Amino acid sequence: MQVILLERVESLGQMGDVVNVKSGYARNFLLPRQKALRATKENVLYFDGQKKALEADSLKRKVEAEKIAKKMDGLTVAIIRQASEAGQLYGSVTARDIADGIAAKGLKVDRTQVRMDRNYKILGLYPVKVYLHPEVMVGVTINIARSAEEAKIQEEKGEALITKTAEQQDAAESLAAAAIKKVESEEKARWAVEKAVEQESGAATV
Repeated sequence: MQVILLERVESLGQMGDVVNVKSGYARNFLLPRQKALRATKENVLYFDGQKKALEADSLKRKVEAEKIAKKMDGLTVAIIRQASEAGQLYGSVTARDIADGIAAKGLKVDRTQVRMDRNYKILGLYPVKVYLHPEVMVGVTINIARSAEEAKIQEEKGEALITKTAEQQDAAESLAAAAIKKVESEEKARWAVEKAVEQESGAATV
């Protein structure tokens, strides 16, 4: 389907561009969110007549978005979820959860502005992109924890508070054992050298 973009759309084009997209993408995303119009003759004429007004409105929204971005830059949002001792989440984290967390900090955003490029399945701190405007993106950090207290500690430490899995524990123990063995070998080698030096010294004295 051919559509006229009413604003910049990442990976598609700039405002006013006529692009080909899949029908489902147009019907389910671009058209209902007023990001584009079907590229009919009537709509092309309509866009040409409204282009200056659309550009002025976009510029105004961009300036407002940049002001909010300055306040939001570096923001960390706590998301409280139940999880196992190993840090595996029992519930999911959605774009709405993140938007609500940002709103709790006094900065209102819509869930559609939150870009989730993965599913969050374990406790920890993760970077998330928030598009305040098609040309204004700001990064925030979500802090997924089991409690507000745990979230605070995680933010201070910069890592998740989770119990090591059996596999991780075995690996840590193996490394420790290898380190001890290396030290013991070095001690034996040093003792052998010292013994040899003593014997040579004794032989020279005789």
